[in-house]
Amino acid sequence: MTSSPFVQEAPSAAVSAWDNPPAVAPRGTVILVAGRGEHPGVYERFGTRVASDGYKVRVVGDPTADEAGVRARVRELLDDPDLPGPRVLAGSDAGAAFVAALAAAGTGAQNPVDGLVLAGLPTGEHAASAGSWDSELAERTACPTHQSRLSNDPQVRRGSLLTPVPADWFAAADLGRVQVPVLAVHGAADLVSPVRAARESVAKAPSAEFVTIAGGRHDALNDATHRTAAAVVVLFLERLRDLALAAGEQGVPAALAGVTDRKLPAIAAWATA
Repeated sequence: MTSSPFVQEAPSAAVSAWDNPPAVAPRGTVILVAGRGEHPGVYERFGTRVASDGYKVRVVGDPTADEAGVRARVRELLDDPDLPGPRVLAGSDAGAAFVAALAAAGTGAQNPVDGLVLAGLPTGEHAASAGSWDSELAERTACPTHQSRLSNDPQVRRGSLLTPVPADWFAAADLGRVQVPVLAVHGAADLVSPVRAARESVAKAPSAEFVTIAGGRHDALNDATHRTAAAVVVLFLERLRDLALAAGEQGVPAALAGVTDRKLPAIAAWATA
């Protein structure tokens, strides 16, 4: 698996990449947009874990720092012939609001988006209340390893959770217009974007699932429960792939934007023995 370097002076060009193991055929692609103050490299754990299950992962930077550049990079990645479908657009924090707006209004890419993953989706009703870096860290994540990484990373912009998410992103992010399956992953203890408001926003999508991570804080993909969050995402990806294969021909996944029945198949069931 490989990772491309983060380029501090050119946020729009910054992409981190994790690929499927050489012995495993690629099963699809995840394009993740980072949150406020973050750069692509902080998603190393998530990228490595999801790639190990056969998915190509590409992470781009913070759209609040370079909206036009990130938009262009997402469009390029969606049309990259080396990144196979199903193609899932994902975002964390402000990145989640950004990709929701893209999915609803159109990405401008030739290849369609087949699914959407929203982690810690903000709603505009609340914002971080942190008055210090320690307080911001506590609102972001309960994981001491990730807290240390953020604290010792000069490319992380401290205080960025206090930056408002652009209002026009919320206006454009009408999930009722998103015609592909949506997965929301949200920390139950998220103080930046409380569960109730986020759930109400996601419920507007025609095909959506809302997964609450017990004890989780705002950075759902980088919290102390990051393994659980990644597992939830992989289960979604596998079900999405099954749906795309069922709608396709000769083992080639179909583009889900044109599929009428977008209900994800069940691939596992939990029951008391």
